[in-house]
Amino acid sequence: MYIDFHDKTNKVTSDYIDMLQRLLILAAEREGITQEAEVSVSFVTNKEIQELNRNYRGKDNPTDVISFALQETMEDELNIIGEDMPLILGDIVISIERTIEQAEDYNHTFERELGFLTVHGFLHLLGYDHMNEDDKKEMFQKQEEILNAFELKR
Repeated sequence: MYIDFHDKTNKVTSDYIDMLQRLLILAAEREGITQEAEVSVSFVTNKEIQELNRNYRGKDNPTDVISFALQETMEDELNIIGEDMPLILGDIVISIERTIEQAEDYNHTFERELGFLTVHGFLHLLGYDHMNEDDKKEMFQKQEEILNAFELKR
């Protein structure tokens, strides 16, 4: 899987990026995603993610992670026809400030929180959601399975 990382904060070391790349590849394998799939992961400030949250979700506050899925088909939208098109899953945007805050709040490592948010965002790209209890249970169970298989436990 091709993963394009963008660190707008200059706070995410190459070791973390390497870890996230391996984690996303594991998650993709477990979900049956082709190796030719593409995803981007951006690390931003609270201010930047708040702007995205306000503009795209109508919520004027910072959040921890936002995903922009490119494979979702909206009503009245045409499907792209062609077999040689790459599978571009979408974009994951993570607030590094919120990652640090939540790692402290949940009393676990920055690495664990960053991994959790990355997997959470990735599963959103695949269509998982947590709008009702059944969907939430399924999504959070998958997250834990992936993180445990990667040995990134609480």
